[in-house]
Amino acid sequence: MRWPARPRIGPFSEGAFRSRLHDERLASVLGIALGVAFAVCFVTGLISHLIQHPVSWFSWPSRPVWLYGVTQGVHVAAGIAAIPVLLAKLWVVSPRFWTWPPFRDLGHAIERAGVLPLVAGSLFLLFTGIGSINRFKPWGFSFPAAHYSAAWITIGALVIHVGAKLHVAARSLARGGAPPATTTRPAVDGSGWSISRRGFLWGTVGAVVAVSVATIGQTLRPLRSFSVLAPRDPAVGPQGLPVNRTARSAGVIDAATSSAYRLVVEGAVATPLSLSIEDLRSLPQHEADLPITCVDGWSASGTWRGVAVRDLLEIAGARPDATAEVVSLQRPGSAYATSELERSHATDPDSLFALELNGEVLHIDHGFPVRLVAPNRPGVMQTKWVAKVVVS
Repeated sequence: MRWPARPRIGPFSEGAFRSRLHDERLASVLGIALGVAFAVCFVTGLISHLIQHPVSWFSWPSRPVWLYGVTQGVHVAAGIAAIPVLLAKLWVVSPRFWTWPPFRDLGHAIERAGVLPLVAGSLFLLFTGIGSINRFKPWGFSFPAAHYSAAWITIGALVIHVGAKLHVAARSLARGGAPPATTTRPAVDGSGWSISRRGFLWGTVGAVVAVSVATIGQTLRPLRSFSVLAPRDPAVGPQGLPVNRTARSAGVIDAATSSAYRLVVEGAVATPLSLSIEDLRSLPQHEADLPITCVDGWSASGTWRGVAVRDLLEIAGARPDATAEVVSLQRPGSAYATSELERSHATDPDSLFALELNGEVLHIDHGFPVRLVAPNRPGVMQTKWVAKVVVS
């Protein structure tokens, strides 16, 4: 195919990209950093997805109690840190988006087309992720489903891209890099100001450190005072813990405060139960210090007190290896209105149907009258306003 002459305007014109920073070595270094961050995000995100949508071959333990807090905290922190790296990488390789001719042959065309899902997926994941943890969701789709699907597309595109560019990265790192074909003048940007490759890398590192310190305090409490951009302060909320969804937004205030409230235990049990709050308080009470760890990355611990799950299942005559579905007072079909209790969590002595938090009756936004709290689970699975336990 014969292409017309190179356009002489905008980024297509000769010498449009004059900075010496548009080189293969710098692109390779940033690409490696971005690949590591994306791999960490993918693995930790997959763990979170499998916990929330269990499959037969995957089992998540109840101990140690802090494990999910670490994996999800790393997931969110790595995603935030990847943003300045991605922007730096896109700037360094930007001349390649404007090469002329657009492709040389079929193989080159396929390679360039494969960059689209990688770039688009990366931008989608990082910036919708930031929107989600800040509770800013102007889109009309399900964020968890879209995020999960986009992650597979993006990581697949990344693997293909790495395979196609591995020899280029190895060559550029070995010899120190070379300027891109679109750079015809040595030098500097249009203002005459220049920066070294090392300076650019250190600037990117500085940006990564800055955004990390400014947000990670929602997970690492010692950095709380520095985290001015953190979406959540783990110490702010009713009874000293944050709340993502209130009782009003869940539409459960009337049902939760009704004198007719009963906690029902049914399913594969010898003795179905229907217990009032007074009935629950009359049972042996257990206390445990457990964190609420949100998928948004923040984590905060409290002292919970209530009826041990395993004690309640034993009273109902459930099998020792029983599992259970915990159902909220929320309308059927509401997001996270139910959660599954695997055997490891159902039998853990610190898994509770909590009635109190930090020495006080549960605040309604924390799940009054009864909330499930179990070790090493996402906060969205610590079901609030519990109405029913279906044993299997």
